[in-house]
Amino acid sequence: MDPASLQSALREQGEMLAATPVAALSEPVPMVPGWTVEHVVRHTGKVHQWVVAALEASAETPLSAIRRNGDMPRGADCLAAYRVALDSLLDAFTRIDIGKPAPTMAGPGTVAWWLRRQTHEVAVHRIDVADALRAAGGPPVAELDPQVAADGIDEWAHVFLVRLARGGRLPDSLEGHAIHLHGTDTESAEWYIAFGSGAVEVTREHRKGDVALRGPAQDLLLTLWRRRPLVNLDAIGEVALARALFGAAAI
Repeated sequence: MDPASLQSALREQGEMLAATPVAALSEPVPMVPGWTVEHVVRHTGKVHQWVVAALEASAETPLSAIRRNGDMPRGADCLAAYRVALDSLLDAFTRIDIGKPAPTMAGPGTVAWWLRRQTHEVAVHRIDVADALRAAGGPPVAELDPQVAADGIDEWAHVFLVRLARGGRLPDSLEGHAIHLHGTDTESAEWYIAFGSGAVEVTREHRKGDVALRGPAQDLLLTLWRRRPLVNLDAIGEVALARALFGAAAI
């Protein structure tokens, strides 16, 4: 996705999270055991504050040396503080050149890397809150734009899955096998993921793997982030490989 579309999605998803009712803060989040809605709001706000500090740091600054700006109080005040953190983040992406070098979780990168990361961070956590509201008798979960969800899948595969492989956190049973992901509700939402010895190769193509996982892009994204069960997808082939992957991908 282009930067303007990502920033629009970040604003939209962030505003939805900021609009969380105060009365819902104590509700448990169904797919994140031990977390309440308040945990989600405070966590996401802290991440925004930390990213703003990262955007303002030099590209050579180690991430471990970056300290977030601002506070994220407990209780009802966390919602107002979250909105301030969101506005600060959106302002940073507006005033700082998108191509400016910046330290990232994947090594040297640019401000654009963080724009993408924060868009999908907020999208998944907004759905965490929506799931909690739904479980408490609230409205159905508002769906993500399929293109936003597909971009989130692409980020998960190229950034987080690759990090898992490099960290030796993928099971040996995946070695020599491949998984095909197919988003059914938007064009070109296909990924071929081949697993080697301590490595993974991701390409955007229609290619037969040992197992194919098909479904709307949002369902694929939420399954990859362990917010939905595998049974929600159409799985064809060696489903045990997908289970092994998702069992290891507790990011």
